[in-house]
Amino acid sequence: MKVIGLLGGMSWESSAEYYRIVNERVKLLLGGYHSARVVLYSVDFAEVERMQAEDRWDDAARLLRAGADALRRAGADIIVLCTNTMHKVADSLGPILHLGDATAAAVEAAGVRTVGLLGTAFTMEQDFYRGRLESHGLTVLTPSAEDRAEVHRVIYDELVLGRVLERSRQVYREVIARLVERGAQGVVLGCTEIELLVSQEDSPVPVFPTTRLHAELAVDLALRGSGPPGPAR
Repeated sequence: MKVIGLLGGMSWESSAEYYRIVNERVKLLLGGYHSARVVLYSVDFAEVERMQAEDRWDDAARLLRAGADALRRAGADIIVLCTNTMHKVADSLGPILHLGDATAAAVEAAGVRTVGLLGTAFTMEQDFYRGRLESHGLTVLTPSAEDRAEVHRVIYDELVLGRVLERSRQVYREVIARLVERGAQGVVLGCTEIELLVSQEDSPVPVFPTTRLHAELAVDLALRGSGPPGPAR
């Protein structure tokens, strides 16, 4: 079994989910007393959030590169960046298991070609993640400006702080319904915290929980001894 390196803390709420899912999958696949070989490097999210707000992405890239390098020195064979938004700087981190590729593979396997994308404003409005999905031949729809603002607010004001509110779940259900009306055949939960709030029960079309997809693929690769897949060409 190869060593999985989790680059987390953005937020720790979702990073804890990564650790749980990774170990649950190893137990499922290997049985007995097996658990995952994992190294965790967790950053201070307050520092990262400030860099996001101040548009200091180069500083964020240096911070996360230091974390990725530390994981490699600690023996990690596969690096998993436990956040959708910070995949904006993924190309600066050296070889990693890209969350966008893991998600696109699951969407394609489900026979879905058009997806709605929920995430932070950075993820929904910029090209680094949407473009990665589109490079796999997918059509990506994002919510209206008003809906994007509310989806973003719930993530930063509630979910990253561990607040899971029923009224916000209903807001997300309504946003999903509007995406489906526009033609979304599936919905990508493109922020690792969103899975704390909504699930398949909240959507009339398939949802693609990126945290789970990413973590489970990391385990499958670790057990196969394969390296991470690259971007589609």
